[in-house]
Amino acid sequence: MQLEGKTCVVTGAAGGIGRETVLEFCARGARVVAADLRPDGLEEVVALAVEKGGTAIASQMDVTVAAQVKNTIDLCEQTWGRVDVVFNNAGIFPGDDGSVLETSEETWAHVMDVNLKGVFLGCRYAVAAMLRCGGGSIINTASFVALMGAATSQSAYTASKGGVLSLTREIAVEYARKGIRANALCPGPVNTPLLAELLRDPEARQRRLVHIPVGRLAEAGEIARAVVFLASDDSSYVTGTEFTVDGGITAAYVTPES
Repeated sequence: MQLEGKTCVVTGAAGGIGRETVLEFCARGARVVAADLRPDGLEEVVALAVEKGGTAIASQMDVTVAAQVKNTIDLCEQTWGRVDVVFNNAGIFPGDDGSVLETSEETWAHVMDVNLKGVFLGCRYAVAAMLRCGGGSIINTASFVALMGAATSQSAYTASKGGVLSLTREIAVEYARKGIRANALCPGPVNTPLLAELLRDPEARQRRLVHIPVGRLAEAGEIARAVVFLASDDSSYVTGTEFTVDGGITAAYVTPES
């Protein structure tokens, strides 16, 4: 079991990648604080993890509020004595995030607040806790769009994920000799309820799929298993990377439609 005995915090735990990561972490022996703003989905994933024999507790929090983020990291440390892994995964992708001509200042500010400030706060309190226990692994959810332009307009989201990637590199370099690793997870499009809603238009869906060499969206569990690797000691020499799990998108120049 790759994560036996490790203590972990997962934000955005109520759905999609976060939910599957909580379950994967618990199945591999970790003790998990599952954190999310949404109480119903949060309680559901914790109950499911416990039902399957895992150890998980819930922390309802808003990633944009420093005191709430600190309380969640403190909960992990106070409950189990240390913080080994923090997966800063919470994020938003509003439907009105479009081109620079279309995206309102309000939408821009909201996306930056959640997607970038939220990761910054998660890193701030994760680093402090990990320094107290001699190291750990931070995984921040960026995106393949942090590495290349998106096929559809999403200026605030893309900019926020570029910021997450740069912040992650900075932390990796600064704290490497303190035993702290930091990596940016860069998924391709994932088959989650959020993306399903955004891609309910068949034309919009096809515009996405044509750029994916494997011809399909990722499943959340596939991304969660990549997070497990980055959280585990199997990746002990991996830090400062953009860990890309995108079905070949960033490797492709021209992708056949068949």
